[in-house]
Amino acid sequence: MFDRFDREIHYLRISVTNRCNLRCSYCVPDDYIEQARHCHDELDVATIEKVIHAAAEIGINKIRLTGGEPLVRRDIVDIAQKITAVPGIAELGMTTNAILMPRYAADLRRAGLRKCNISLDTLEPVLYRKLSRKGKLEDALAGIAAAEQQGFTIKINMVVFNETADEEIEAMNEYCLDHGFQLQLINHYDLHQHKMDTYTFSRPPKCLECNRIRLLADGSLKPCLHSNDEIALDPDDIRGSLERTIMAKPRIGQSCTNRSLFEIGG
Repeated sequence: MFDRFDREIHYLRISVTNRCNLRCSYCVPDDYIEQARHCHDELDVATIEKVIHAAAEIGINKIRLTGGEPLVRRDIVDIAQKITAVPGIAELGMTTNAILMPRYAADLRRAGLRKCNISLDTLEPVLYRKLSRKGKLEDALAGIAAAEQQGFTIKINMVVFNETADEEIEAMNEYCLDHGFQLQLINHYDLHQHKMDTYTFSRPPKCLECNRIRLLADGSLKPCLHSNDEIALDPDDIRGSLERTIMAKPRIGQSCTNRSLFEIGG
């Protein structure tokens, strides 16, 4: 399906949860206090499956599971299985910090997941701990190794800050070359600030090349990452909800002040 600006929208990112086992400084606000959450606060598997069927009907063929951290959902394998079983879905990927990947890698592979974008901003243990606020680099590397062992196509997502040293990027590049991973450098950005299209690296993508919409964990549909606009998922008209979201995509993103990054999944 094409939006109002003749962009073909064939990519749906699904934030399956706001919960995360890390508290990365650029993702979770300093003053955020996580409230107790239960499964009924997140879209259930049956609803996600219905969304995928409707999405496939309008030409969406690429799905990515994000969070929060998608692997904190205990039914994540079931979600993957339901998605890959839908006719018309050509690609299922996941963005993860990989901490829990040793537990799920084999089952996810059997469920049809083939691609993982793994967040890894540094190979320095002290800096990793500082950026993630509570994580251990060794756990992330163990998760990456588990994904690698299962044969996933792996991209390493490295957020680059103004203070990131060239040596840090070079070390990550060498790590990826050694393992056959693709390194994806991501400019650090702030949702509350005006969207730029002049970033140094390829991510975030340029607005006029955007091919995606987003489904959030609470059932809201977001036509643009850098916008406050949201459309509630209508359980009686899921296809219509998706179509309205695509047609609501702005030509150029502005800023998002009603959500934090961990609620949208990037």
